[in-house]
Amino acid sequence: MSWPPYDHPGLFPPNGESPRATYCAVCQARPLSVCMVLSSLEMQALDSISSTHIVPAGTTLARQGDLRRYVYSVTAGALRMVRLLPDGRRQVTGFALPGDFIGLSMAQQHRHDIEALADTSVCRINLEGMKELCLRLPQLQRVLYERACEELDEIREHMVLLARMNPTERLADFLLRLAAQQARCGNSGNILTLQMPRADIADHLGMTVETVSRSLSTLRSRKLIALPETYRVVILDFDGLEELSISNHIRWPEGFNPHK
Repeated sequence: MSWPPYDHPGLFPPNGESPRATYCAVCQARPLSVCMVLSSLEMQALDSISSTHIVPAGTTLARQGDLRRYVYSVTAGALRMVRLLPDGRRQVTGFALPGDFIGLSMAQQHRHDIEALADTSVCRINLEGMKELCLRLPQLQRVLYERACEELDEIREHMVLLARMNPTERLADFLLRLAAQQARCGNSGNILTLQMPRADIADHLGMTVETVSRSLSTLRSRKLIALPETYRVVILDFDGLEELSISNHIRWPEGFNPHK
């Protein structure tokens, strides 16, 4: 299955530049992505092995068991990673927002379904070309290594969360991590847009949909959050959420103070 290339009338000026080059120049996710360490000339090398695509909401970008041929950098929208267990149960293992890089692994096949929660723009990069480029550009290899270490830390934290925290604590931790992720994208850290439905949150946190709703109500009754809309959460008390959370090293963007 293929997806249409990013092509929005009026976005790219008729100045002779390729749409891809112009898109990279104005990409708001670039400061957050792995390509942030590359010079203009090095970006040209990356452009030669990549293309920009829109993945419509509800579309599956890659399926569990598919041969891995590409890696992806999210530039807009949101993706979810879903693992189907042998007995048919569904586990949402994570979400990818702008700046996130997914698909780089030693496994030959995808371990998850990768699905679009909303219309999502991704840079699709040829896997073999990416490996060769990393050998030529040690700074790119370094930032990929750092991302891999951060992801491993997050996986370990998530294991503790599922094993030791009660539902309300799990949800508090999830909201703080989402706040930091959205703040890194340049959005407000205390006004959260939940692009994922309650069922996805439940499958990610090892809860039921009803328990997610009750936990949200508990946090609201404690005046830690407000729920003005179904898919919007306003954090009223970061300190109160952090008291419930295990996250002592959330990556807030530089200069962002959630406590002010």
